Amino acid sequence: MKILQSRSFQKKVKKFTKKEKKALDGEVKKIAKDPTLGVEKKSDLKGVFVHKFKIHSIQYLLSYRLQNENIELIMIGQHENYYRDLKSYLKNQYNKN
Repeated sequence: MKILQSRSFQKKVKKFTKKEKKALDGEVKKIAKDPTLGVEKKSDLKGVFVHKFKIHSIQYLLSYRLQNENIELIMIGQHENYYRDLKSYLKNQYNKN
């Protein structure tokens, strides 16, 4: 199973400290072991899973989707405006293709 990262995800992770990246790696490994760990969303986010976890008492949401044998990490961020930004990002990706 291959793990792919979107540009949005890569940009956000660049700003993380080493400790935060290490914690994030642990969460990504959990997702790789069990891709259904997150909650699958409905409606216009159908097919997107969101996994919630904490780093230093800050709750993060990590969205991903399963594509063939791959996991695409779409976006990571805090809850405020997260779903609005996720919908916007996915809409823009869909319009590009």
